[in-house]
Amino acid sequence: MTQNTEAKPAEPSIVRANDAVLRRFPFDDTRDLADARRGFMGTARESVVKDAVGRAVWDLDAYGFLDQECPATANPSLWRQSRLCCDHGLFEVTEGIYQVRGFDLSNMTIVEGGRGVLVIDPLLCAETAAAGLALYRSHRGDRPVTAVLYTHSHADHFGGVRGVVTDEDVAGGVPVFAPHGFLAHAVSENVYAGTAMNRRAAYMYGAALPKGERGQIGAGLGQTVSTGSVGLIPPTAYITRTGQTEVIDGIRMVFQLTPGTEAPAELNIHFPDHAALCTAENATHNLHNLLTPRGAQVRDPRVWARYLTEAIDLFADLSDVAFASHHWPVWGRERVVEFLSQQRDLYAYLHDQTLRMLNQGLTALEIAERIELPPALERAWHTHGYYGSVSHNTKAVYQRYLGWFDGNPAHLWEHPPTQAAKRYVEFMGGAGEVLRRARQSFADGDFRWVVQVVNHVLFADPDNAQARDLQADALEQLGYGSENGTWRNFFLSGALELRHGPVGTPTSTVSPDLLAALTLEQLFDALAIRVDGPRSWDADITVRFSVTDGEPVTMRLRNGVLTHVTGTGRAAAVPDTGITLTEEELRALLLGTITPADLTARDGVEVTGDAGKLTELLGHLTEPDPDFAIVTP
Repeated sequence: MTQNTEAKPAEPSIVRANDAVLRRFPFDDTRDLADARRGFMGTARESVVKDAVGRAVWDLDAYGFLDQECPATANPSLWRQSRLCCDHGLFEVTEGIYQVRGFDLSNMTIVEGGRGVLVIDPLLCAETAAAGLALYRSHRGDRPVTAVLYTHSHADHFGGVRGVVTDEDVAGGVPVFAPHGFLAHAVSENVYAGTAMNRRAAYMYGAALPKGERGQIGAGLGQTVSTGSVGLIPPTAYITRTGQTEVIDGIRMVFQLTPGTEAPAELNIHFPDHAALCTAENATHNLHNLLTPRGAQVRDPRVWARYLTEAIDLFADLSDVAFASHHWPVWGRERVVEFLSQQRDLYAYLHDQTLRMLNQGLTALEIAERIELPPALERAWHTHGYYGSVSHNTKAVYQRYLGWFDGNPAHLWEHPPTQAAKRYVEFMGGAGEVLRRARQSFADGDFRWVVQVVNHVLFADPDNAQARDLQADALEQLGYGSENGTWRNFFLSGALELRHGPVGTPTSTVSPDLLAALTLEQLFDALAIRVDGPRSWDADITVRFSVTDGEPVTMRLRNGVLTHVTGTGRAAAVPDTGITLTEEELRALLLGTITPADLTARDGVEVTGDAGKLTELLGHLTEPDPDFAIVTP
């Protein structure tokens, strides 16, 4: 049977559900529209941002279709949010503070100083950051960058730094500020689990989806991620405490550290001379993620809410405008207080009510179905789940406190997906009977049940064309009805891969700059997670690296575990091989840019013992798979 690969129209039940959204929420409230366009100064003449070889990494006009009325294949609330997010250009926030918006997933903020400018959060890639800075200069003059500031440790807030400054600029005295702990979190998140995160991010941001009313229309927090060169220049100065004040190029900044909120290392910034508050990604025009669908550490909504309370106490009475590294600003002191208070109440409510219900014995799935936001919060557009969602955020709170297990022993030792699927399908009368019943559920508009049931057929028989068609159709309908941008992208990406095959990982944040920023400790840890444990059970290999410009490091593979010890204490086993080399050569070996044979042949590298043991040890490492299956086994 030939598989159908075409996108379908919206089913009647989705059309009705989307029509109901129009009646449920205040679409006649146009304040966000006015705020999103306030201060507009102009945009780039060239709509496509290209890299050095002419490849397009961002298209400013890709979302022009959002100017039309919302179609049946999109949730009207998400369509509204995407329309607001796709406005692009240079915007004046207040005198002396400007934002480049719509040039990437995030915003780049530019603050004018006495001689030059401070650049805050230089987007995800160098090409979009350079285009944004060029746009600013075309309106405000060719001012030099006199400082850079990263508000937190996510790549869309530092990856474009090489588009605004160079290593030579920084060596020549241009400071790069970041919150305490930034570097460790920035590199570890993107390396240790980076392959899996980037593969899942392809679904989350819909990178391979066609842009249009039946495809990718946005991600809620912004439209999508750029696909240019991701870099990192390590910070030269750290913010280590709340209340710390810095003056750079005449720009006064008062900082509030907010670790454990939207990122493990994050901060807010108050500009006293501008009466302006930058909330980084702690308060934006949507409900954020407590556990992002691409994967990350679970965030703490309790401390997130507390830091927003602290921000109100510290800065609200001194701020005429609040702006963030996504979306558009809020002007007026009363509105700033209202905005921050509602954002605070949003995270506190999800935290407290999830805890209340889990202590009554409800499971994560049950809480996610039962919890509802208070009407006053639901009426505020900026609390909607365009990026995070009430459903998956409550599950994240549950996971933070109780983990994956819901306490039911029936769930303690379940079969893995493929083995369970074969049993389910057999129990239900075979694939044909499952699909017959699932088609009736599809006709009834119960798409959630269809994807849950047909998933068993796919994992029992991934080549079943009828199952692939039906699953793709059901996922597509769920996408059409989703208010959450990342859910829509996940559903539609699943449908795309079922119809056309794997799309891989279009964008990766594991760049040479991030790898270069890893400490030796992190590099050894990154190797340890690549060991094929079962194949290494009987191996016992010890290699000692005597670093000419540092302490010796002993690496041992034993019991399927790769450990490393710095120094020559008791924990450092007697080596089979000793290698004397520089740290640069050791880093090249660990990163795989030089082979053991090439290393040991270098002048100045001394080897004692069995040189073949190093090659044998590295032979126990595996390579991560950036194209692993998601919607099939």
